[in-house]
Amino acid sequence: MKIRILIFAMIIGLTAVIFIQACKKDSTSSSSSSSSTTSTTSDTSGCSTSSGASKVVCLAENFLSTLSSTQKTSVVLDLTLANAKNWSNLPVSLASRNGLEFSSLSSTQLAAALAVVKAATGTGYSMEGYEKFMTIRAADDYLGSMQSGYGSGNYFIAFLGTPSTTGKWMLQYGGHHTAVNIMFDAGAMVSLTPLHEGVEPHTGFTINGVTYTNPLTNNVTAMQNMLGSLTSTELSTAKISGTFSDCLMIPGSTTNTMPTTKQGIEVSALSTTAQAKVWLAMQPWIDDLDSAQAATIKAVYKSELSSTYVCYASNTSAVAGTATSFLTTATDYVRIDGPSIWIEFCCQNGIVIQNEIHYHTVMRDHSRDYIGL
Repeated sequence: MKIRILIFAMIIGLTAVIFIQACKKDSTSSSSSSSSTTSTTSDTSGCSTSSGASKVVCLAENFLSTLSSTQKTSVVLDLTLANAKNWSNLPVSLASRNGLEFSSLSSTQLAAALAVVKAATGTGYSMEGYEKFMTIRAADDYLGSMQSGYGSGNYFIAFLGTPSTTGKWMLQYGGHHTAVNIMFDAGAMVSLTPLHEGVEPHTGFTINGVTYTNPLTNNVTAMQNMLGSLTSTELSTAKISGTFSDCLMIPGSTTNTMPTTKQGIEVSALSTTAQAKVWLAMQPWIDDLDSAQAATIKAVYKSELSSTYVCYASNTSAVAGTATSFLTTATDYVRIDGPSIWIEFCCQNGIVIQNEIHYHTVMRDHSRDYIGL
């Protein structure tokens, strides 16, 4: 009798163990499934399977779906040359912009707007594209901690024309020290310009407990390396007269057209090493757009490299062969001017931080600015 009771108790115990283990297994499976679902549905826009211009359009439509009818009216504007030319390098208190200001958006709307920017600019290169844009905005917060009128909320986004994979439209966003104008047509990125980027301070900075590298570090270093690769004779040919307090092709220039006469030294006259440095000097601007989408235009610039010119002004204390001796003082200036591409880099006196220089740059295109307008 005792043996039967003992066997019965053992059977009951074994059954309980099996039941408990089964419950644990089910619980684990349920937890894993829940985690997997969370990770795969974190992109609430539904655009994760799209790529290139299609993804930009998908995210633009997602952003629009978060807006009120009044907001939509403000952010979707007519695709006209007048609207396309409404960009600036100045603080928003001194120059109006198209579209909706970031500070007017809810957190959900802002996240959706930034997702559009991120898809268009890409994240493939360190301190380029989206990372550079966000760091320039952080630099504006840094300036805002010293003087009112600056801040990461003072940036705008607009669509000129309705975002579409079949029609023509422009993504336009910017604020102080950023102006981006990207034209899409039939589901492809067809124009990267005008593009303006600048920054103050010209060194690293700390704001809100985060330390940032200067967002134009790649730009200035690449330009310095290019000039530093030129011989004394080449530098003599490349140097032009005049003093540049800013880039020529900023908004508000008298004609808004680039000079027809090239200045400086033609790239084909440079050594193979120096030619490679000129090509590398272009990259920090071209790489601010998603590389896959910008590939066709980039290939054009590459094919025109030998017919491109380099010139510079001021840099009176620069030493041939010493890259870091270039672009160190206000009015120091350098330009890359090709059959298509136009890039300027200028050192200016500080505005908020007046005992230091700060940087202004612009990239334009002789035939693709405001393309089709």
